[in-house]
Amino acid sequence: MSREQLDFILKVSAENPPPPNAGPPQMREWFEAINAQTPIADGAMIETISVGPCPADLIRLPGSDKNRLVIYYHGGGFLFGSPRSHRTIATHLARTGGATVLSVDYRLAPEHPAPTAHEDAYAAYLWALDHGYAPASIVLSGDSAGGNLALATAVRARDSGVPLPSSLVLMSPALDLASEGESHRSQADAPLVNRGLMDLFNAVYVGSGDLRSPQVTPFYGDVSGLPPVLVHVGSWELLRDDSVTLAERINSSGGNAELKVWDGMCHSWQLFAPMLEEGMASIEEAGAFIRHHTA
Repeated sequence: MSREQLDFILKVSAENPPPPNAGPPQMREWFEAINAQTPIADGAMIETISVGPCPADLIRLPGSDKNRLVIYYHGGGFLFGSPRSHRTIATHLARTGGATVLSVDYRLAPEHPAPTAHEDAYAAYLWALDHGYAPASIVLSGDSAGGNLALATAVRARDSGVPLPSSLVLMSPALDLASEGESHRSQADAPLVNRGLMDLFNAVYVGSGDLRSPQVTPFYGDVSGLPPVLVHVGSWELLRDDSVTLAERINSSGGNAELKVWDGMCHSWQLFAPMLEEGMASIEEAGAFIRHHTA
């Protein structure tokens, strides 16, 4: 493990915390600023398009299969984040997966509380189907809150009788919003994610609503009948057990969930891919999974 790389990244993160008493606009500016200079994949061509209620980045690289599509949902606790902040992951998924990537700019809370982000995520999948992408050539992917959206979209498609995508790729998915997993009490990968930040995310998106509702998370419901799922999570994560429990539930229901717990990694470490060997390695493995499971 490139421990020195990660230690340096976390040191820099700790030295650049969110502004004190920051509101949503300031939180978003802070998050965009710390990710603004992160390099993207060479040759990436990015076009902003509309996918129903929200915009999205359509990302292509020379030689990418235009018929193979990864729909990517960024993380940020439903409060911040954007396709721009997550271009490192999205563009390198396009490279490693040999695919076009649709990075969805879903609407954020608190201006757009639950279930707005989930509605936008599902609308993006329907947009892809309506625009001629074959279900067998579509992958749903996301990190953190985006992993929640990817899984929720697949569950909703199953329940609605809509053709399912070929597969899912989830990175550090935020699923156990009620924090019932043991790692929610024993782990805290601060300065990236901590209990206070998770409570803030829940407050702005779910508010006084039910944290176990299928409108905000598929974690507590039926996860049978889904396509193959790849789940990557760090051993250090507060959200580690979200992934462990999900994989166990999928596999016990007869599905196929491939779980990899990355030793010593923090939440959404793929964002640091250009500077962190394990970040790029995770994206490379995700790309291989995408190539294997798409037609």
